[in-house]
Amino acid sequence: MAASQLLLRIAIAFVVLFVLARIMGRKEISQMTFFNFVSAIAIGSIAANFAMNSNVSIVNGVLALIGWTVFTLAIAFIDIKSKKARKVTTGEPIIVIKEGKVMENSLRSTRLDMDTLNSILRQKGYFSIKDVQYAIFETSGQLSVMPYEHKMPYTKEDASVKSNPYIYPTSTEVISDGVINNMNLSRLNLDTNWLNQQLKNAGVTDASEVFYAEVQKDGTLYIDNIDDNMMH
Repeated sequence: MAASQLLLRIAIAFVVLFVLARIMGRKEISQMTFFNFVSAIAIGSIAANFAMNSNVSIVNGVLALIGWTVFTLAIAFIDIKSKKARKVTTGEPIIVIKEGKVMENSLRSTRLDMDTLNSILRQKGYFSIKDVQYAIFETSGQLSVMPYEHKMPYTKEDASVKSNPYIYPTSTEVISDGVINNMNLSRLNLDTNWLNQQLKNAGVTDASEVFYAEVQKDGTLYIDNIDDNMMH
């Protein structure tokens, strides 16, 4: 392959990759899930083969990159529309520490060992598992940690709601895509009767009308209706 042709192929591959990466959005980089990982490897391999293999025509190389990008965007669209599809392509967050105790089966399913788990906790400022109320291994490979209330940094917001008897360590999701998260409700010692009453007070007749809802630290319910979200 002539040097000029090689440079042309590299330039075209770079420009096409840059444009397609912008189209696919920031999620491919910021939140690397199973599918994002596979997609990134495939697109990179296609681009490298296109740039270096003279047997692959420029048209076919560009079409292959565009075709894989369209497939990636289609899967991403399905993920947005279907929570069941997200469970297949992305997986679900896994609780690895609950009430200060390590969930051994969950830890095995994430392929984490105790040394790695303790290392991640130390990096987040927690040097003892007993200080952690919940630790959740996210689909992006990150570990989210919710410490016990007495181990959380004290803020001005905490002081302003100190007299409120219903205070939680952090905001907690209770509805996503119109589906109630009963596990999180149970963690907060709440039930669907309480949730439905809060929705009724806010003028919402059914949880299916809610795009996202979370219980705030002060015990109030934040609600983002599906209609409101669609308007934006």
